[in-house]
Amino acid sequence: FWKLLNAVGPRADIARACRQQEALFQLLIEEKTGGEKNKKFAVDFKTLADVLVQEVIKQSVENKFPGLGKKVLGEESNEFTNDLGEKMIVRLCPTEEETAELLSRVLGGNKLASEALARVVHQDVTFGDPALDAVEVDIPQDTLGIWVDPIDSTYQYIKGSADIKSNQGIFPSGLQCVTILIGVYDLHTGVPLMGVINQPFVSQDLNTLRWQGQCYWGLSYEGTNLHSLQLPDPRSKSSDTQSRGTEDAGSEGERPPGLSAVISTSEKDTIRAALARVCGERVFPAAGAGYKSLCVVQGLADLYIFSDDTTFKWDSCAAHAILRAMGGGMVDFSRCLRASSGRAHDWPQLLYHAGDEGAAGVDRWANKGGLVAYRSQKQLETFLSLLIPNLAPADART
Repeated sequence: FWKLLNAVGPRADIARACRQQEALFQLLIEEKTGGEKNKKFAVDFKTLADVLVQEVIKQSVENKFPGLGKKVLGEESNEFTNDLGEKMIVRLCPTEEETAELLSRVLGGNKLASEALARVVHQDVTFGDPALDAVEVDIPQDTLGIWVDPIDSTYQYIKGSADIKSNQGIFPSGLQCVTILIGVYDLHTGVPLMGVINQPFVSQDLNTLRWQGQCYWGLSYEGTNLHSLQLPDPRSKSSDTQSRGTEDAGSEGERPPGLSAVISTSEKDTIRAALARVCGERVFPAAGAGYKSLCVVQGLADLYIFSDDTTFKWDSCAAHAILRAMGGGMVDFSRCLRASSGRAHDWPQLLYHAGDEGAAGVDRWANKGGLVAYRSQKQLETFLSLLIPNLAPADART
């Protein structure tokens, strides 16, 4: 487990490096088209940072677990087109020099930028966590599949807003909504087993303009449930360091009682109206499926609900695994609405091993029925028991 966590773990340094210089960053943007395009957005982008993060994770997994790299599936194609219209496959080469040469072709001969990116890509990044020192969990490699979303909320990443204020700790938009998502699941059952969420842009030092990030992980396997939030928050800062990003974040203990929910900015009006009746003013719009799930993991919101079919397996697998380790989960929203009754453990959990054979492109891997992410089974039951009646027509509720 420890080796696997390090293999799929933090590579936020690549995302930060690609954002460091605006002139360089403009070279890295390419519009998605055709089957790769997410129908939720009028314009959908991928960046070289997306592709690099995904390829580095694949290579790291393959190096530590030969054969497993082929089971790493992600949102991004590693085909990239440069300004000259040349198409090439972006990959991690055996040496830093070879990777720099390949990236130079992608970046139209920008040697300095290519060498800087290659240097970051080839860094051997590991991290430690005291909670894992005594953990011995042996998961058979041939049962594992991995979903990767190398940069979730790409639009916020491209836009790069660093001065957005949070609402009770939840950012509606901005770089804080960017996440890197890696979810490990059982190939036979589709159940999520392990998740890593890397948040590259948590707080910014206003003197150096350098960003600090945070990595969250969780494991739920055969009765073993561990997660990084069992530890004290390591993000505490000295009083003489000025930073942007956490200045008005509220803690869970400061929130008033009652259910709270985080939602997409594009959520349907009918869902918003029902949520207003259930949660009052404690409904928080935010960007990024990964970030909204992370808000539930962190306890900033009790639930994340999304009624549309425009999230995908790579968006949800990582957070789902962490939530399972915490005693929560992620269920199919539409199937919950169709269920006449049931207990929380009977609600239909999302699964990750099979796609929709009747769909094409990315839609094959969509969470067709929407989703509800939750930390507590009791809260899920309470929430659904209140929400479902409020989704009925007004005359049926009177």
